[in-house]
Amino acid sequence: MENSVPEHRKRLGLSQERLAEALGVTRQTVISIEKGRFDPSLPLAFRLARVFGCRIEDLFTPDDVAEDHS
Repeated sequence: MENSVPEHRKRLGLSQERLAEALGVTRQTVISIEKGRFDPSLPLAFRLARVFGCRIEDLFTPDDVAEDHS
Protein backbone atom coordinates (compact mmCIF):
# COMPACT_ATOMS: atom_id res chain seq x y z
CA MET A 1 0.00 0.00 0.00
CA GLU A 2 1.39 3.38 -0.96
CA ASN A 3 0.96 6.31 1.40
CA SER A 4 1.55 10.03 1.64
CA VAL A 5 2.07 10.10 5.41
CA PRO A 6 5.60 11.62 5.21
CA GLU A 7 4.40 14.46 2.98
CA HIS A 8 1.48 15.26 5.28
CA ARG A 9 3.70 15.05 8.36
CA LYS A 10 6.33 17.38 6.89
CA ARG A 11 3.65 19.81 5.67
CA LEU A 12 2.53 20.22 9.29
CA GLY A 13 6.12 20.52 10.49
CA LEU A 14 5.86 17.43 12.69
CA SER A 15 8.77 15.17 13.53
CA GLN A 16 8.19 11.44 13.50
CA GLU A 17 8.44 11.51 17.29
CA ARG A 18 5.78 14.23 17.65
CA LEU A 19 3.45 12.42 15.25
CA ALA A 20 3.96 9.20 17.21
CA GLU A 21 3.06 11.01 20.44
CA ALA A 22 -0.08 12.48 18.86
CA LEU A 23 -1.13 9.02 17.67
CA GLY A 24 -0.21 7.13 20.84
CA VAL A 25 2.26 4.86 19.04
CA THR A 26 6.04 4.50 18.92
CA ARG A 27 8.30 6.38 16.52
CA GLN A 28 9.21 2.99 15.04
CA THR A 29 5.56 2.46 14.11
CA VAL A 30 5.48 5.82 12.30
CA ILE A 31 8.72 4.94 10.48
CA SER A 32 7.29 1.56 9.44
CA ILE A 33 4.08 3.13 8.16
CA GLU A 34 5.97 5.80 6.21
CA LYS A 35 8.23 3.20 4.58
CA GLY A 36 5.26 1.01 3.68
CA ARG A 37 6.44 -1.89 5.84
CA PHE A 38 3.37 -1.72 8.07
CA ASP A 39 -0.25 -1.04 7.17
CA PRO A 40 -1.98 0.66 10.09
CA SER A 41 -5.12 -0.69 11.69
CA LEU A 42 -8.32 1.08 10.76
CA PRO A 43 -8.51 2.96 14.09
CA LEU A 44 -4.91 4.14 13.62
CA ALA A 45 -5.62 5.18 10.02
CA PHE A 46 -8.56 7.26 11.29
CA ARG A 47 -6.31 8.89 13.92
CA LEU A 48 -3.75 9.73 11.22
CA ALA A 49 -6.45 11.29 9.05
CA ARG A 50 -7.75 13.29 12.01
CA VAL A 51 -4.27 14.62 12.84
CA PHE A 52 -3.73 15.65 9.21
CA GLY A 53 -7.25 16.97 8.71
CA CYS A 54 -7.94 14.78 5.70
CA ARG A 55 -9.63 11.53 4.69
CA ILE A 56 -8.01 8.10 4.95
CA GLU A 57 -8.23 7.89 1.16
CA ASP A 58 -6.02 10.99 0.96
CA LEU A 59 -3.30 9.15 2.90
CA PHE A 60 -3.38 5.58 1.60
CA THR A 61 -3.63 4.05 -1.88
CA PRO A 62 -4.19 0.28 -2.06
CA ASP A 63 -1.66 -1.59 -4.18
CA ASP A 64 -4.22 -2.58 -6.83
CA VAL A 65 -5.20 1.07 -7.35
CA ALA A 66 -1.56 2.23 -7.32
CA GLU A 67 -0.71 -0.34 -10.03
CA ASP A 68 -3.55 0.93 -12.24
CA HIS A 69 -1.97 4.41 -12.22
CA SER A 70 1.61 3.28 -12.91
